[in-house]
Amino acid sequence: MKLFPGVDTWFDRINEYGRNKGVSVEHYIISSGLKEMIEGTEVAEKFTKIYASSFYFDDAGVAVWSAQVVNYTNKTQFLFRIEKGVLDINDQGVNSFFQPNQYRVPFRNMIYIGDSDTDIPCMKLVNTNGGHSIGVYNSETKDKSKVFRMLDEKRIKYYVPADYNENSQLEQLVKMIIDRTISNEMLEEFYFECVSEKDEEIKGQSKETIKIDGLINRLEDSMSFANTHDIISKLRVYKNWTDEQKTKLVKIALNNNQVTYILKDKDVKKFYEAVCKNYNDDDARKVIEILNSK
Repeated sequence: MKLFPGVDTWFDRINEYGRNKGVSVEHYIISSGLKEMIEGTEVAEKFTKIYASSFYFDDAGVAVWSAQVVNYTNKTQFLFRIEKGVLDINDQGVNSFFQPNQYRVPFRNMIYIGDSDTDIPCMKLVNTNGGHSIGVYNSETKDKSKVFRMLDEKRIKYYVPADYNENSQLEQLVKMIIDRTISNEMLEEFYFECVSEKDEEIKGQSKETIKIDGLINRLEDSMSFANTHDIISKLRVYKNWTDEQKTKLVKIALNNNQVTYILKDKDVKKFYEAVCKNYNDDDARKVIEILNSK
């Protein structure tokens, strides 16, 4: 099998670049071709896993039946296996639910390189989930018609010649993506820390409490009288308020003009009278004064 220029040293070079940046790089093949042919190439050992069509062989080593068929419609299943780290094709764990921060290789960290129509579903899947799809074209014929179409249809983000030599466009592009991934993962890690802290702080709270807090936050940010009336109508359903919620509500009444100006409207007044009743607080007393003023 004739390989594209530079493929024989590509994997070691990219692995070393990643290693120097603190990134673990893995390589996979998802091919509609024959697995046995790919396994016979000089670079087969560079792949973490090879997903391709294969035969079932009898005791004499003769191919007698199809063991696995890979085509454009089922190629995407292997991306989900890579994402979840469930690489064995017989492992049903690929159907298990994973939290967003549990994926071994999230789509946003994937680079998919392809050159044919059978790659389109995978390219689209990676592309739409924050990853990077690269279309490659033959550097000898320089026929870009296929990658132009893929770009127009948003199947790919980038296209370059199928040249894997050192300092080629493809190598420079992949290195830039690795650099970007490093920064992006720092942001993702910070995001998941925020989610974790939020989950920890609201742990044990009832659904009602969480919903009330959400409505109070909406009231605090209300930018119109109509919206304020709508939120108040939803809040009036609830009767049991914590002191913390009451404190926030009375501060909103004093600080948000969209609430302050309509405090005497019948629905708003009735709501705040209930909130401030038997609540001994300076801000609550100010709200009561406004409600009772002429």
